[in-house]
Amino acid sequence: MLTRRHLLIGTAATALAAPNIARSAEAPPRTLRMGYLFARDSQLGAGATVMADAIAKRTNGRIRIEQAPDASLGGDVEILKAVQLGSVDLAFVTGAGLPSVLPVTDVLHIPFLFTSADHAHAVLDGAVGADLSKQLAAKDIVPLAWGENGMRHMTNSKHPIATPDDVKGLKMRLPQSDVMVLGFQALGAQTGMLPFPQLYEALQTGQFDGEENPIATIQAAKLEKVQKFLTMSAHVYDPAIIIMSPDAHDELSADDKAIFAEAARLGAVESRRYAAAAEHSGVSALQQAGLQVVAQIDRAQFAAATASAMPEFERRFGRDQIERIRQTA
Repeated sequence: MLTRRHLLIGTAATALAAPNIARSAEAPPRTLRMGYLFARDSQLGAGATVMADAIAKRTNGRIRIEQAPDASLGGDVEILKAVQLGSVDLAFVTGAGLPSVLPVTDVLHIPFLFTSADHAHAVLDGAVGADLSKQLAAKDIVPLAWGENGMRHMTNSKHPIATPDDVKGLKMRLPQSDVMVLGFQALGAQTGMLPFPQLYEALQTGQFDGEENPIATIQAAKLEKVQKFLTMSAHVYDPAIIIMSPDAHDELSADDKAIFAEAARLGAVESRRYAAAAEHSGVSALQQAGLQVVAQIDRAQFAAATASAMPEFERRFGRDQIERIRQTA
């Protein structure tokens, strides 16, 4: 497959072969595509828009970002591969897709590992996040900034979930995360992985009884139309990360690289703000739309029910790494 770098070589050769082309004409704005999973009206869309606006402003329109929402360029796994190959310039992917290219990122999905979104921010903005970014960079991905998908909560169409026993036997759709699958299997759920773009139809047809996602995602995907119950379980924190193709990044000047880094930081902050706002106001909106809400659970009870999976998590990621995350303040 031709990458951007191969195309550049061909373009340069053509330019050398045609020296009479006028060089004084002003170059048109450069357009880069940015793909993400959800609608524009989502935590990812809000972050992407802030980033795009900042780049347009700081480059005086020399560079513009063309957004491709609603998984129009594929799901997270497909977009990650496209960024690696250089066929997609930028992406804002959720943490659920990252294990497909860097399995160690699945440590972030250990159930009840994070006490709050603030705890997760401290981890990702600190040494752990820096280490994971370095490892992503070794996978032909340029990490720009850690943003947020959000705290994940359970929905289903069968009955309220208030205790671990209420999860037993439910057919639960999960993202492509082995760790989340192990966690829900420990709770007694029947689990199946499915890419997000196929989720709505799978719930509508009864292929699955339930799923789990951040409030902002549940709203953006209108899952209240195919689910009856919402449990504010906050069982897993899912990050998101703004990434760039190495080919596209290499083409930027040093000044433009700095502009992209700062714009991505602003976009990441906005995604966190949007997710937090949804946690604050989205639940009542979903309740008004018809979902029955279990507002609180005994987190310690649920964590104890998933404890049987912890030996496997420690084998995969190391007890020290898990405790490093737990102890980060």
